[in-house]
Amino acid sequence: MTTTHPRTRLDRRYSDETATATDWEEARARLAAAELFWISTVRPDGRPHVTPLPTVWSDGALHFCTGPEERKARNLAENPHVVLTTGTNTWNRGYDLVVEGEAVRVTDEARLRELATAWEVKYGSFWHFEVREGHFHHGAGRAVVYSVAPVTVFGFGKGEPFSQTRWRFTREDKRWTSPSK
Repeated sequence: MTTTHPRTRLDRRYSDETATATDWEEARARLAAAELFWISTVRPDGRPHVTPLPTVWSDGALHFCTGPEERKARNLAENPHVVLTTGTNTWNRGYDLVVEGEAVRVTDEARLRELATAWEVKYGSFWHFEVREGHFHHGAGRAVVYSVAPVTVFGFGKGEPFSQTRWRFTREDKRWTSPSK
């Protein structure tokens, strides 16, 4: 599969004079390696909801799971727009990424099995899931799985040089090869 690259732009207003735009391949590798993200959803009454969760990057999208009765799942039933954020909690070093997109439920069992394997490879045996009836099953619980293909991603380089890169994706960009492929 040919890899399509998003439109990349360095925002000079928020970047040092010597900064350059971060390459999408580097940002994508950071997304794949990140262990924890913060997901922002919107409650039905318009109030924001933010919570941490693990993700896996596969086939050009971030994937996460949640119990079907959890607040984020209930929010997504009303409004699928999400923001996923990862990085460091320091201001002078590291790199932060903000992914904007739409959460789409994954129910295909073959795809869920691939994702279950990816979770266990990335996070270890604690994150072992069985797949049945369109859900992940872990012990007595079950989880729904969502895929978020980025629409816009922001990257914030912290420290010298500070930078802000934006990647925008078109519909044709929605399927990229993952870093592991």
